[in-house]
Amino acid sequence: MRLGLHVDMRKAPGDETPWGRFYGKWLERMEEADRLGCPFLWLTEHHFFDDGYLPQVWTFAAGVAARTKRMRLGTAVALLPLHTAVETAEQVAMVDLISDGRVEPGFGVGYRRPEYAHFGGDFKRRYGVYRERIHQMRAYWGEEPGSSHLATPAPVQKPVPMWGGFGGPQGAKLAGELGLGLASLKRELLEPYLEGLEAGGHGASKARMGHSLEIYVTDDPDKTWAEIEPYVAYRWNSYNRYMFEGTRLEANPPEHFDPKATRDRFLLGTPDQIVAAIREKTAGLPVTDVYTWADYTGMSDAAIDRHIELMVTEVAPRLAG
Repeated sequence: MRLGLHVDMRKAPGDETPWGRFYGKWLERMEEADRLGCPFLWLTEHHFFDDGYLPQVWTFAAGVAARTKRMRLGTAVALLPLHTAVETAEQVAMVDLISDGRVEPGFGVGYRRPEYAHFGGDFKRRYGVYRERIHQMRAYWGEEPGSSHLATPAPVQKPVPMWGGFGGPQGAKLAGELGLGLASLKRELLEPYLEGLEAGGHGASKARMGHSLEIYVTDDPDKTWAEIEPYVAYRWNSYNRYMFEGTRLEANPPEHFDPKATRDRFLLGTPDQIVAAIREKTAGLPVTDVYTWADYTGMSDAAIDRHIELMVTEVAPRLAG
């Protein structure tokens, strides 16, 4: 099982670090994580967050690809229906070339209406558009018939391994039908995912799952939670703030994520304890990948760097072994 780092490139309110320096620091972090042996980096896409949530995953992925040598580069997730198939196919191919075949893109449909409005996307048809885009990209990469024009230059990997990021049975079945890995660890999604794989002619043996877990290495869980809880709460409260933007619930949005409940699912402990907890959570599932946030917005640089170092050097080898 591979352990990856999940990165969204958000800057804390009040942080006056210039954006160029902020991005430069993260590129240095990714270079160091790669040197330490980090197996995987997962980027994620959103638009119009006031803290600068990463809007262009493939631009940043290209920068990371040029600075690293071994870690694989994925997206969890990029919002496929917001972009044309040819644009995404060319961008993925370019990053695959720069990285010499280290890309594993993960795509989702998103949930924010303002993003669809600004990109001219069809929110109601997003699942259908998603299906079309996957087939179109594979055609541009020369993986299936259907296009008289191929993306040039072509990606290194043939085929390009892809993931489908979904939280419900409709998306899980779609991921299976399209032969994608399922970016989820929900047990209740395994059955529709397997049904989709069979329906798409891929077979259950092709099943693979992976997703994010909240992980932090510590010998003193209570003390550590008291230190990081405000930063963890910030992340989930920000999702609550934007979840219902552009809907009738915007003026009085419900709390979709309960930050107080995060502690119950947070894995705090020694590397051995965390690995044991991960294996317990994933037992019986075809899980190949788990990933954890590389930071929680607002943490000090020293805390972020130490967290990444412990994940890569202490947890990842145990999980792989």
